[in-house]
Amino acid sequence: MKDAASYVMELPKAEHSAPEWQAAMEALILVAERGGPTMLARIGVMRALNRHVERVFNTDCKAHHWGKRKLKRDQ
Repeated sequence: MKDAASYVMELPKAEHSAPEWQAAMEALILVAERGGPTMLARIGVMRALNRHVERVFNTDCKAHHWGKRKLKRDQ
């Protein structure tokens, strides 16, 4: 928590005012002052750190077996 707070404080002003960082700071304050769930703060910081990463669907993955199974009565 202390490391995350110091990292946020060292951010440039442009990044510091981004909505993702504002939400992360709010979650950190909630955890620090009121004993809220630490997972909220972690999720907020991770989302803020990865806000420029575009998630892409990979179609090269292994095909799933869903819908390919047959019942014994159908054999």
